[in-house]
Amino acid sequence: MVHSFLIKYGEIGIKGKNRNLFEDALARSVRQTLARVGEGYTVRKERGRIYVSCPEGYDAEAAVDALQHIFGIVGICPVEIRERTDPQQLREDILAYMDAEHPGFSGTFKVHAKRIEKTFPMSSMETDAYLGEAILEHFPEAKVDVHHPELMLDVEIRGEVYIYSKVIPGPGGMPVGTNGKAMLLLSGGIDSPVAGWMIGKRGVVLDAVYFHAPPYTSERAKQKVVDLARIVSRYTGPIWLRVVNFTDIQLYIYDQCPHDELTIIMRRYMMRIAEHFARENEDLGLVTGESIGQVASQTMQSLMATNDVCTLPVYRPLIGFDKNDIIDLSKKIGTFETSILPFEDCCTIFVAKHPVTKPNVGIIRRSEKKLEEKIDALVNEAIETAELIKISAD
Repeated sequence: MVHSFLIKYGEIGIKGKNRNLFEDALARSVRQTLARVGEGYTVRKERGRIYVSCPEGYDAEAAVDALQHIFGIVGICPVEIRERTDPQQLREDILAYMDAEHPGFSGTFKVHAKRIEKTFPMSSMETDAYLGEAILEHFPEAKVDVHHPELMLDVEIRGEVYIYSKVIPGPGGMPVGTNGKAMLLLSGGIDSPVAGWMIGKRGVVLDAVYFHAPPYTSERAKQKVVDLARIVSRYTGPIWLRVVNFTDIQLYIYDQCPHDELTIIMRRYMMRIAEHFARENEDLGLVTGESIGQVASQTMQSLMATNDVCTLPVYRPLIGFDKNDIIDLSKKIGTFETSILPFEDCCTIFVAKHPVTKPNVGIIRRSEKKLEEKIDALVNEAIETAELIKISAD
């Protein structure tokens, strides 16, 4: 069993003078994540690489699965580490590796050697040729293909020799915590968990708020949102979720305002409340799962009407996505099956039959004046009674 992994990252490598900060953040995420898998994992940085050393008897499948949920990782390479000696010993080590990992190999291959330790007597190109010749002699049916090989054999000559031939894909992105915090408006649908995942992938820590409307929405609807947050938290780390009782606000809007404006006005109050919590948490913006034209509340005019009540930036990572694109991504990250469970949220319960699709902000503001008698008290009560839940993948 391989007892080490080489962690490959992407964008971090072009961060210039700040590169160390991002590498340290990624190494920290790896340590914290693997600590939940088991004891004995060690993580170290070495000359632009991050390595994981695994304990005896570790669960390789669980370790790889955990690493595949860490933003910032683009590749996970099971790596064999051998003592660096001379070219003849390296040749024997490579053939032993091939026999163990690719017995009877008969496909096309390429050797990609890197001589980081310059005291090794061969250059990188000379090492490529030397090891390639050894593999051809050992596996008579193998062939070299330097352009499109079936097998890429990487050999890094450092203080030790690192050998690997498999790259397990990671999620990419930036390490969580390197780009501030944001407040996600999380519903039980398909879109908002995907939006949260995408913002988290850019290194943003997530808080979340869910608007609950009992008795019109059930406890199972609330649990569905908690479950979605838990899936997303496998990538983003713990999420503090506020559950806001929105029923009285919705009923008051329903009684006082034109029904074709219900969705927009309700949405504007959700944004106001979400921004209150965002400021309380020192979040740097709001995140929604909106996509232009997907529903009546997501036309350009409707988005402008909801933006009107916000002073913080509103980030909409799905803004140009087709629905099928969003569904495909939700399946990839594991939220789809939970999102389609038949428990409705408050956004679907109080939908008007014929909602306005091109709301005028001035008209919407005038309609909201009908709420002045009670709305502030209702909003304050919703804020004060919100339930706070810490959600993590543990």
